[in-house]
Amino acid sequence: MSDSAPENRPAWKMSGGLVSALPIIVLLILGFVGPMVLVLIYSFMPRGSFSIRKAPSIENYVDIVEQNFYLSFSWSLFLALITVVILLAICYPLALAIKRVSGRRANLLTLIIVAPLFVAENIRLQGWVLFLDKKGVLDGALNSLFGLGTGSLVNNVPSVIFGIVYIYLPFMLFPILLGLANVPQDAREAANDLGASRWRVFRDIELPLAMPGIMIGGLLCFVLSLGAFSESKFLGKGVIVTIAQDIESAFTFGQNWPRGSALSVILIVIAGSAVFLAMRRINLERMLAKR
Repeated sequence: MSDSAPENRPAWKMSGGLVSALPIIVLLILGFVGPMVLVLIYSFMPRGSFSIRKAPSIENYVDIVEQNFYLSFSWSLFLALITVVILLAICYPLALAIKRVSGRRANLLTLIIVAPLFVAENIRLQGWVLFLDKKGVLDGALNSLFGLGTGSLVNNVPSVIFGIVYIYLPFMLFPILLGLANVPQDAREAANDLGASRWRVFRDIELPLAMPGIMIGGLLCFVLSLGAFSESKFLGKGVIVTIAQDIESAFTFGQNWPRGSALSVILIVIAGSAVFLAMRRINLERMLAKR
């Protein structure tokens, strides 16, 4: 017979889809899984060692528990949570506004939001320092015009929160826009025709349908904010120390790779747990379905 049955196909033969995915699979293994495994192994090496050939130990995790690293984790968690809340309050109305305008105005709004992403994060943060610091642009201008200065508006927790919100605003906005695309205008109009209030339409129609985008944006900003340290370094200038700063110090100034690896593993576990819990509630198939 010229036609071979599907069950006669060799078990080792890979499908076309798997063959096409092999390059990205190899890339993920080499560029993501490999370094993660290496960091995990290093976290069990004796403190101060630069080799993975020594006997494993949990002393790095014991040191983290015994010392005050919980303060850094607490600050990072607080900053990540407060950033997500503030970004939700800002980005949801902004996403509605962008969705309701069309043509050049929508393109202009999108361009204004995206344009800062073309400039390095550290440069943008340093620009805000020059603007907000004592004798900076804002303080100097007010002194010259009105004889009233603001003093330094940096070196405090609110300035750090402002920096994180500013940096990660696009990462919340665009997933929410994608989520709002799931809300059909016909459903809103039908609810209004039936006498539903604006709050009822938002609660029963808009919010449930847009929730996948909101959760993706919140999750993305939470994970990014959890590992942020440039904002506290530039705008905080030591007023708080995040866990990312402790990790950087362990790998660089402290030359203690095992401790830095152990801190990294704990941070990855926290971020990974948030991703796992959130992804269980997100229906990506419905969100990304073609219309």
